[in-house]
Formats: sequence, C-alpha cells, structure tokens
Amino acid sequence: MDPLVEMRQIRKTFGPVVALRGVDFVVHAAEVVGLVGDNGAGKSTLMKILTGVHRPDGGGLWFDGRHVDFASPLDSRRAGIEMVYQDLALAENLTSIANIFLGREITRRVAGLRFLDEDQMARTAGDRITSLQIRLPSLVQPVEQLSGGQRQSVAIARATAFQAKLVIMDEPAASLAVAEAAKVLALIRRLREHGVAVILISHRLQDVLDVADRIVVLSRGANAGNLPRAEATMERIVSLIVGHAS
Repeated sequence: MDPLVEMRQIRKTFGPVVALRGVDFVVHAAEVVGLVGDNGAGKSTLMKILTGVHRPDGGGLWFDGRHVDFASPLDSRRAGIEMVYQDLALAENLTSIANIFLGREITRRVAGLRFLDEDQMARTAGDRITSLQIRLPSLVQPVEQLSGGQRQSVAIARATAFQAKLVIMDEPAASLAVAEAAKVLALIRRLREHGVAVILISHRLQDVLDVADRIVVLSRGANAGNLPRAEATMERIVSLIVGHAS
C-alpha cells in the first residue's frame, strides 16, 4: 500500500541559508510520526512545504497515492491535510462551535437570503466532540474561558471536523501542565484509532516516545534518523539530534 505522505529529496534554500538538504519523509495512514530535531533542523520548513506555505526548490511530494504540487495552504487543506499551530489560531471571543466552523460555516436559505444554520453546526460540533471523547464544560462559552488543554482540544476537533486524513501538530503540549498534556496525548491516540495520521512536532521527547509509532530525526536540514518506536530511546534520539550517533 502506498504511504499517505511521501516526500522525496526535498530541498529548500532561503537566500544563502540551506534549510533542507534532500530530506526524505514518509507517513502511513493512521500512523503517528514524531518529527524531532533542534531549532533550525528544518522541521518547520518541511511542514510548510507539506502544507503549501512554501514550494520546494527540488524533490517531489506525493499524497494519498498521487503526485501533488501544493501552491497554497488551501490546496493542502482540500487534499485532507490540517495543521494545528502552537498558537492554535482560535478566535478567543467565539464559542467552540463557532471556532470549529470558522471559515466553513453551514448556512441555509430562507426567503432567498442565507443565514447561519446554528442548529446544524451545534449538532455537528457536538457529534465531533463526542466521537473524540473530548470533555468541555460547554460548547457555547467563549474559548477564552477554557483551559489550555481544552482550547487545544477545540483546535484538534476543528482540524478533524472536515474529513482530514492527516493532522500536523506543532508543540501541542508545550505550555500545558502534566495532566492536560496527558489528555492531549490521549486525543492523539484516538485520532489514530479513527484512521487519521498525525505528525507530532515536539521538543518534549517523552511525549513523542509515549505516542509515536515512529520517530524521524532531522539535523541541520538533513535526515539523521528514522526509528521505529521499539528501537527508540531518549538517549538515542538526543544523540541523533546533536549529531553524535554512530
């Protein structure tokens, strides 16, 4: 079976800075892949190419069995790729329902005019929250009143509400307490159970070891390691990151 994502020999430069030096990266359906590396290793650039923010200077990208050339983030979203950024990009003054449908609102026509179908959005958002076993005090209170872990859960629910095949998470537990971080990791496991692939970018290596099926290490814009979870240890990952692995 073809991988869900296959990036071959991806190269990218920004003026005199070489960000990616022929990187290979693969993700299979319903697989959680940890993407780790020091600052400047190329993780963000690689994901920006996958999400259509940047175009590569060389190499090729295949998604869901077909060669693709994403010209914009909209192209990648239409293909089934969603990204949950570290800042979450939530509208803090809006409800969880409104955030889940932000930019994708459901409308209905009445007497020739279009109105928001708030009942349908509430039902659909509630079904999605329930299917992911997310616990929120209310779907109709502003997300600014939710905890950090709850806001992260809303962002993940939004990312997966429109038949996403792959969700990329950038430091999802970076600012969370231990208990809330554990809930986010449990949510990542549930996404895998639902058949959604996840790329987890994190400096919290223990979190990556807790949930990833495989761990890809980048160093100085190049592949440094590709470890099945059974072969990964904290010491080995750190060694690959700093470039001291044999």
